[in-house]
Amino acid sequence: MTFLKAASTVFCMALVGGMFSPSAKADDHDKKTTITFSGPVEIPPVYITGMRILPAGTYVFKLVESSSNRHIVQIFNKDQTKIYATVLAIPNYRLVVKDKTVITFNEGVKDRPEAIRAWFYPGANWGEEFVYPKAKAVELAKVIKAPVLALEAEVPVEVAADLGRV
Repeated sequence: MTFLKAASTVFCMALVGGMFSPSAKADDHDKKTTITFSGPVEIPPVYITGMRILPAGTYVFKLVESSSNRHIVQIFNKDQTKIYATVLAIPNYRLVVKDKTVITFNEGVKDRPEAIRAWFYPGANWGEEFVYPKAKAVELAKVIKAPVLALEAEVPVEVAADLGRV
């Protein structure tokens, strides 16, 4: 009888421990997502020189590991050996969750690629809405006739990043 009590106690403790332990997926923390674009897309030119237009191809989007701000997105080449941009974002909520990655776009300015508006990780209500420099945000807002998030002050562009030197 003592064995049954001990076994049931251990089983209950294991069950309770399992219920309170966090579940995790491999890429949930940094929301690493591989995305392939069939045509060029525009991204905010924030902080890092270089790409403002991503040519058609495969890229990796992921959140920067930051204790103060979880809304900084880095865009890499598909091998993650080169950073194309570090983009400021704000949380964007959607009511309907999708089980796949969703990228939304601002309608492009004539003869220019469409500009990325937001990135949603599969299964998440909260996504990352990109913030554009004020001049670009005003230009996009006129075309789409809707507000576009903008930085109030112009942010000086820094030196191009290279993962080999970081």
